[in-house]
Amino acid sequence: MAGRVALITGGGGGIGEATGRLFAEEGGAVALVDRDRDAVMSAAAGIIAAHTGAGVLPLAGDLSQEPDAQRAVDETVERFGTLDCVVNVAGMRLYTPLAEAEAKEWDAILGVNVLAAAYVCKAAIPHLRAARGGTIVNVSSVYGVMGRVGMGQYDTTKAAILGFTRALAVEEAPHGIRVNAVCPGGTITPYHVKRAAAKGVSEAELRASRAGDNGLLGRWAEPREIAYPILFLSCAESSFITGTTLMVDAGKSVI
Repeated sequence: MAGRVALITGGGGGIGEATGRLFAEEGGAVALVDRDRDAVMSAAAGIIAAHTGAGVLPLAGDLSQEPDAQRAVDETVERFGTLDCVVNVAGMRLYTPLAEAEAKEWDAILGVNVLAAAYVCKAAIPHLRAARGGTIVNVSSVYGVMGRVGMGQYDTTKAAILGFTRALAVEEAPHGIRVNAVCPGGTITPYHVKRAAAKGVSEAELRASRAGDNGLLGRWAEPREIAYPILFLSCAESSFITGTTLMVDAGKSVI
């Protein structure tokens, strides 16, 4: 990542923060974008503290609004002079059964989980084309290829991200941009820990609860374990890979 600049959405925590930290360790400059200003500022401060001299730009914005997505890209390029990589991690969850889902819920989750990625990519593409060797990694989910009860809206948006990734890979190949998707399995992020705590469940109990229902390895993933495949797809080491879906799910999708 030395000399490369990445914009990472959902950078305020979890997979987004872990990816930003790993990119900085590898010599890259990173712009972290998140709706939660306090979270993204804290994430940036942590990376800078761990890696003196790292180029880190925290940005707050609602990427489901196209002007905010354009501003995030513009400010990244203004700060670092170029843009080589986009990593779309930002997402939200809803737990309404599909038979009860309301229009306002669909509008919200499609905005964050699908349109935000589309808007960021649209704004970034001119810079990625100019960079020669630009990359886009879209974070979907194991449930983008599997069905389940209770999170149909989320799973629908994650399947949509896979279709978006394939189409964009075809369109941008002539311009030298590679576009890939990563499908994580269950990953232990602050979101899950906080949600469990609100129900009186400790992190230790949460980790144990997924031991038999999280793929062949019987455990949650750590955010950094998802960041490594994202790093690979964002670097020249993956130069012959585009349009692909990489399952990072401990084999859950084959069970």
